[in-house]
Amino acid sequence: METQHSAMRFQILFFLLVLTCMFPSVAPSPSNYENCCLKYAKIKKDFWKNVVDYRMQDRDGGCNIPAVVFITRKSKKQICVDPSLPWVEQAIQKIDKKKAGTA
Repeated sequence: METQHSAMRFQILFFLLVLTCMFPSVAPSPSNYENCCLKYAKIKKDFWKNVVDYRMQDRDGGCNIPAVVFITRKSKKQICVDPSLPWVEQAIQKIDKKKAGTA
């Protein structure tokens, strides 16, 4: 009877240990969502003139939409834009040219 009780106690402890080890990898980390665009901004297409840089957001991890994140000149505000909009690629090319000219 004592060995059954010990075996049962060991199984419960083992299960709790496994569960504890798995928990941190299952729980979402707040840093995953920190720099994610969750929706697109509605902006005018000539807005890119106030932009100094951009980054691409892929659909991975906590980021559920692909986006181009434009960074503005003065306020360093980050604005999420739909990459499929026709003017976005042109804006990216113009920003790249500006950056290449000053580098």
